[in-house]
Amino acid sequence: MTFSSLGLSDQLVAATLEHDYVAPTPIQTAAIPAILAGSDVRACAQTGSGKTAAFVLPLLARYQAYRLELSTCDIDLRPKQKAVQTLILVPTRELAVQVAETIRKLAKRLPELPKLVCVYGGVSINPQMMALRGGADIVVATPGRLLDLIDQRALKINAVRSLVLDEADRLFDLGFSAELNRILEILPRQRQNLFFSATFSAAVQAFSELLLQQPVRIEIEATPVVAPDIWQRAIEVDEAARTSVLRHLIKERGWQRVLVFVATQYAAEHVATKLKRAGIKAEAFHGNFEQGKRNQVISDIKASRIQVVVATDLAARGIDIAQLPAVVNYDLPRSSTDYTHRIGRTGRAGERGEAVSFITADFAAHFQRIEKQLKLNIEREQIAGFEPKDKISVAEINLVAADGGGIKGKRKSKKDKLREAAALAAKE
Repeated sequence: MTFSSLGLSDQLVAATLEHDYVAPTPIQTAAIPAILAGSDVRACAQTGSGKTAAFVLPLLARYQAYRLELSTCDIDLRPKQKAVQTLILVPTRELAVQVAETIRKLAKRLPELPKLVCVYGGVSINPQMMALRGGADIVVATPGRLLDLIDQRALKINAVRSLVLDEADRLFDLGFSAELNRILEILPRQRQNLFFSATFSAAVQAFSELLLQQPVRIEIEATPVVAPDIWQRAIEVDEAARTSVLRHLIKERGWQRVLVFVATQYAAEHVATKLKRAGIKAEAFHGNFEQGKRNQVISDIKASRIQVVVATDLAARGIDIAQLPAVVNYDLPRSSTDYTHRIGRTGRAGERGEAVSFITADFAAHFQRIEKQLKLNIEREQIAGFEPKDKISVAEINLVAADGGGIKGKRKSKKDKLREAAALAAKE
């Protein structure tokens, strides 16, 4: 299968070759013809599957056809300003920038370039209002900022032909359901709807059924056990020794770039500060950063000006760092889905990656639950000189596994669990 066989124009095919899109991925093979035909699409596709190009390429082809159609119209019938033809909604600023970059690089060879405007919160609205003067062909937006611009009459979406919801599950996770419903009320009734999501919770499923009309359903089989080129490691360590073990691994493994996941904004700042004090070029990355600071951190890690980014899950959505050798779960993820998303950021494009999870005594059962859900069995390791002193009993692991499987937010306190484990052991 080639891109030319999917019905794309010569210019778009040339753009794929220029940017090393060797052959269509499964999601691209299934989605591109359906989108070109004008169908609604409901696609379940994981991060790294090529889904962005799966909707960008056919939407650019439809834009190209629309401009050709306009060129044959009577001059008086042509719109005086560019009406938004394509609206792409995304959950985070980083993903908005990433999608916009993909559009720009794939549109480079078109005879007439679309006017693309990317809008998101966390920065001044005035430059975005200026960019929208005269309209736009394609708008990539986060829902809140889009509504701000509509309220200030800087943007109209009543002529949108194609609506894309990218990473729909995250849009709902971040509480955008009210904003999405308001946006749908403004959009024209006749339009194409493209719905991409990595998972389909009950809320996401219900919304997709409300939004889509006789959609083409695309299910790209999920691979919860990540690609075999990622070496997954589980290192037992005391909570207080995690930063020391992290420094040891950075030196021992020779990681030039590493993404470290933590649970809170405070932890991101705290761990990054401790690494910098040890002479390691590290920066925190979380949702409280202004957009300029966020852009700078991403630019610095991509250019190897810094070695370590310590990030929260929410802030890290949309970050795509090529040739990232390692990911470290300093704090364990809340769910097996988040675990898959995290470690999937390494080991891309044929590179071998390394994904390390720190297993403290308090969260041993939580990680065991993640392994069970993903059908994994990762051998526990200990680093010489950093052997953990805190121990967790087999009785406690069994107790926690029976009481919600150790998932964060559903766990009893450590003291309560230890008391129950001791009582259980006394009865045996």
